[in-house]
Amino acid sequence: MSTSVLVVDDDPGFRDLAVRVLEGMGLAIAGEAHDVASATEAAARLRPQAALVDVGLPDGDGVELARVLAGLPWSPRVVITSSDRDATTDADARAIGAAGFIAKDDLPSAQLSALLTGRRDPE
Repeated sequence: MSTSVLVVDDDPGFRDLAVRVLEGMGLAIAGEAHDVASATEAAARLRPQAALVDVGLPDGDGVELARVLAGLPWSPRVVITSSDRDATTDADARAIGAAGFIAKDDLPSAQLSALLTGRRDPE
């Protein structure tokens, strides 16, 4: 069974691209959300195993959302992303409980799959 992922980004074009990239990596898309409120609701309802979360969301901070999601009882793996490479660091992402940070330019990579699934080798 493939890892289920919630994709959280306010840009519908990027969400579509991320969905295609993740599905191409063999991951299952649990759902999509465009802001903190819809992501929180979707996570509670869908219980994804992982989430890809943009830093900049219209109703709040994606880093704070990542902290909340990573702390859920089922411990989903959370990867923070941004088009701004300086939005946060991998170390800062890990400090709040996320699996890591990856810039949007680097998304189609084995590193993303490893961060979302917890496996060193992509599926």
